[in-house]
Amino acid sequence: MTFHTELASLTAPDRQWLVSAPVIEQALGGQIPKELYVAFLTQAYHHVRHTVPLMMAAGSRLAASHPWMVAEMAHYIEEEIGHDEWILNDIAQAGGDRLAAQRSLPSAATDAMVGFAYDVVNRRNPIGFFGMVYVLEGTSVALALRAADRIQQALGLPPQALTYLRSHGELDQQHVEHLAGILNRLDHPADRDAVVQAARTFFWLYGNVFRALGAHATLTPPLAERKIA
Repeated sequence: MTFHTELASLTAPDRQWLVSAPVIEQALGGQIPKELYVAFLTQAYHHVRHTVPLMMAAGSRLAASHPWMVAEMAHYIEEEIGHDEWILNDIAQAGGDRLAAQRSLPSAATDAMVGFAYDVVNRRNPIGFFGMVYVLEGTSVALALRAADRIQQALGLPPQALTYLRSHGELDQQHVEHLAGILNRLDHPADRDAVVQAARTFFWLYGNVFRALGAHATLTPPLAERKIA
């Protein structure tokens, strides 16, 4: 059994926690309101804008211990640059407020997921970063294209409002194969354990991001605009 296959088996219950989030079921059933779709995009913006900085940080720490990964990280970085702008454009095309989304604060669930990612890269084993990649890209391949079709039909949105979902659903099919090749080259038990533990945690944290969406359909205002009671 390859490590990639073993990882899928070990994290299956955690993956089920994520995909059983009610908002995902709503999206796949074509029952998601526009406000909730914009809320999803807004939280996606708040974590996707950290992807490249996280990859750069992980690459810098892996250069000495895993020199073969430098080229892999460079490839990922090149692929991911600008995706946060795609999301902001989708928000505008869906009738949302691009600037308000950009200035808003992430939900506590999104903040926790991003914070854990930095903790893995900077304080733990940076190889664990691939656990996050496994969760985000695997979920995208499984759900993004199906969700995009249902959301577009339900809301009557133009294709330009779904570029993030569609592009990631298509791109990540290639990325999953690429990731499998990277994971299967990991031969140290500590590195494999780091990926498994990170993936389990990210499945739960990402599941919480989706579960928190209903409470954040109205954007959290920027800190300067909040009223303190």
